[in-house]
Amino acid sequence: MDPILLAYILIAVGVVLTLAELILPTGFVLVAIGICSAFIGVGLLFMYASMETAVTALLSLCVGGPLLGGLLFYLWPYSPMGRKLIRASQQGDTVASMAGNAELEGLRGKVGRAVSPLRPSGVAEFDGRRIDVITEGLMVEAGQWVKCVEVRANKVIVRPADKPTLDDFENADFS
Repeated sequence: MDPILLAYILIAVGVVLTLAELILPTGFVLVAIGICSAFIGVGLLFMYASMETAVTALLSLCVGGPLLGGLLFYLWPYSPMGRKLIRASQQGDTVASMAGNAELEGLRGKVGRAVSPLRPSGVAEFDGRRIDVITEGLMVEAGQWVKCVEVRANKVIVRPADKPTLDDFENADFS
């Protein structure tokens, strides 16, 4: 077989193996074999073809290789392996719908009392329940009133508050 033809076949096999990685998820084994095949083909061109042909093939691989790699990374989330590894978050799997977080969401806007010093995290009591809380960076002494301002990823964020008045209980539900 003509070595120049073999070189072009090896370069083509390298490109095809690299593209086959999108269809056959092998953990980039096909990409590695494809790159090796393409560079062996370029080496054969340097040995048996003219210098201009070999340099043209090498420059084509140096320009086309990164473009092909970029295309692979762009299309990879749509490949079988990419779909398995990069799943789109479903509505039921979001943090807000988790059972623990939904329970803590009821504390938003409520006033409680710091049981331990909050530096910036500690324990506060809301409606008779002890809850792990975090302040917005402020130090809060034990016994001081705090208000829940946010619940984020199972973390209750509080800030110091004034002692609750009867107006704070206007819309309270004691059932």
